[in-house]
Amino acid sequence: MSACVPARAADSTRPKRVHQPHSPPPTPPRRFRVAGADLSASIAVFLIALPLSLGIALATGAPLQAGLVAAAVGGLVAGRLGGAPLQVSGPAAGLTVVTADLIHRYGWRTTCAITVLAGLAQLGLGCLRVARTALAVSPAIVHGMLAGIGVTIAVAQLHIVLGGTPQSSVVDNLRALPAQLANLHPAAVSVSALTLALLLAWPRLPGRPGQLLRRVPAALVAVVGATAAASLAGLHLARVDLPSWSSHALPQLPEGPVPGLVAAVLTITLVGSIESLLSAVAVDKLATLRGAVRLPRPDLDRELRGQGAANVVSGALGGLPVTGVAVRSSANVQSGAVSRNSTMMHGVWVVVAALLMVPVLELIPLASLAALVMAVGIQMVSLHHIRTVTRHREVLVYAVTTLGVVLLGVLEGVTLGVAVAVAVALHRLARTRITHEERGGVHYVHVRGQLTFLAVPRLSRALHLVPAGSDAVVELDGSFMDHAAYESLHDWQKTHLTQGGTVDLTGRAGTRIAMSALDSPALKESQEHAEASACRCRPWTPWRNHQCERPPSAPPGSHPSGPGTGSRASGHQLARGISAFQRNTAPLVRGELARLAREGQRPSQLFLTCADSRLVTSMITSSGPGDLFVVRNVGNLVPLPGAESGDDSVAAAIEYAVDVLKVRSITVCGHSGCGAMQALLTSEPDGAPTPLRRWLRHGVPSLERMADEEQPWARLAGRAPADAVEQLCLTNVVQQLEHLRAHESVARALREDALELHGMYFHVGEAQAYLLTEAGAEDVFDHVAGPEDVRSPA
Repeated sequence: MSACVPARAADSTRPKRVHQPHSPPPTPPRRFRVAGADLSASIAVFLIALPLSLGIALATGAPLQAGLVAAAVGGLVAGRLGGAPLQVSGPAAGLTVVTADLIHRYGWRTTCAITVLAGLAQLGLGCLRVARTALAVSPAIVHGMLAGIGVTIAVAQLHIVLGGTPQSSVVDNLRALPAQLANLHPAAVSVSALTLALLLAWPRLPGRPGQLLRRVPAALVAVVGATAAASLAGLHLARVDLPSWSSHALPQLPEGPVPGLVAAVLTITLVGSIESLLSAVAVDKLATLRGAVRLPRPDLDRELRGQGAANVVSGALGGLPVTGVAVRSSANVQSGAVSRNSTMMHGVWVVVAALLMVPVLELIPLASLAALVMAVGIQMVSLHHIRTVTRHREVLVYAVTTLGVVLLGVLEGVTLGVAVAVAVALHRLARTRITHEERGGVHYVHVRGQLTFLAVPRLSRALHLVPAGSDAVVELDGSFMDHAAYESLHDWQKTHLTQGGTVDLTGRAGTRIAMSALDSPALKESQEHAEASACRCRPWTPWRNHQCERPPSAPPGSHPSGPGTGSRASGHQLARGISAFQRNTAPLVRGELARLAREGQRPSQLFLTCADSRLVTSMITSSGPGDLFVVRNVGNLVPLPGAESGDDSVAAAIEYAVDVLKVRSITVCGHSGCGAMQALLTSEPDGAPTPLRRWLRHGVPSLERMADEEQPWARLAGRAPADAVEQLCLTNVVQQLEHLRAHESVARALREDALELHGMYFHVGEAQAYLLTEAGAEDVFDHVAGPEDVRSPA
């Protein structure tokens, strides 16, 4: 007789397996999971990639399917194998000019073979672990290359926008432009104009409805809108033509002169690798600033191998060359992606669209895609990059690279840029300005620039102008001194000291420099003072390990101030810092502090900022004792005056600074990643009334201001805020300036023109300060260098 035994009872009758303590637990089966953030981000990236991939294929003259193949392969292969998880790869505008030239010279199938060979070259470079070498290329060359490519793209696509056909070079396109303007195609111009209008207007939709609508990519809206208008109006235009996949062209063995083919492979490898690696670094920086995900730092060698594998597959399947694309990658990060799954899924959506949406895609007018790509080309000529290279005196490198790319080609332009960059570096190295002057009986020898053997004759002449036995100060305003210059300066110093003179060696900002192997007791004392002041960052624990050198006698891995003693060391950290101040810094500032003690404080500025430990006010403002009257609190908030505020500490400091100390300016300084602003955005209105919640209610007007109106000042050097927290941080600065004006002492001083208000924003990750104006948050350096007077937008 049989019986049905329940599963639990049946299992209980079996002998139990004894778990061995040293055997690993059974590994659970791995299941593929996709986070909701990755799913939404993949859709957003797909909606951007689809029209751009078709437009780039159109701009190169390749079959339009080639753009879809490259987008799909970039997402699936590079996304899976690459070393930058959040980077999105696909056909990029940076290779448009190169690919178009290859198709014109060798045909499409040979271009596919060149793409495969370039991918193999990238795989080899990745295995040799030379990816970091690509980052040594001057940014001026990279930006100049992209600007030249952008100009070439824009000029070529302008002909399609006007209803014509582009020529093979920029010069030929410019020559043919007058004739093309005389024979406009009204329908093509209308569709192109509508595309550009939507592309420009969509990101600027105002109000809360506009904020919701702006989540749809502008590129998709522009192409869909232009396509719908052309279809409804019945315009006769050239449209997307996607032939059957069965007739899709695949690569063939390369045909052509070997030197030309080698140069083509090197060009694709160079441009694609540099663009991909720079994009990977930029995406990592953007993800770090947002703080939304915690992923390992990008493995650039693995990323290069992933790009190589993607190019091999894309070329083999008849696709365009693949690179990392900054626009799509930044959209991926801003959409909240948390892993490489978003990149891979965007490739899946491209495959689905290529197989199932062909009838819809064939409705798109070519003029609309040309206008979209032309706008991308114009954006590659970045005014921000031009200002940056101008500031760093690299305009010549940028201009030569740009003109070389436009007139000669990408590889030729980059080669010219590298040559000019090397020449400029050598010129700066050889150009050293050495002057001598006497002030108050002291002889000053000022050396500005790098001190190499080329400058030794001029240095010797200037030093011999210093009379024997006199007091001398040698100011070295440079970052390099070779052995020949060192020996020349050292020998003169020893001779001058033996003749009864004094020598004080200073660096930038008056930092004293100690020359080694000196025998004079006076110089030994000077050396001891210099060594004591050479590492003033010792008390600043978060960054001293990599900013201060370890003493020679210390064992490897030891701390300059001796951590490594466990909890006892951390418990006495403050005492060690005070001791270091008394020993190293107090002798240098004692005289100034004694003067301030006698005369009293007379600061000219009130500096109101957050209590965040990363904001070192004296370091950011290069100020010293007696310069700033500082008020710090959580969120750099200024409560409105009156009994309803419930807090008078900030108001008391404001009144004392304005009425008693007579400060001339008040600066409200916010910062990136502010915890108070994050708490404002995420706090529940029904939460318990803790002291922190009661204090943060003074920031509620900033939250309301951000939601109710547009903030033209809320831009950092021309770019939009990275996220809502950064936007609130900027808005909060402006709102607190409004609160300042409500205080009686401040209002009175403003009416008497005795006070100025300034808004400032400090980006912690970039170590960059910005001043807030009506036009946006601008680099402080730009304002210091210019004549403009910066005032608060409030």
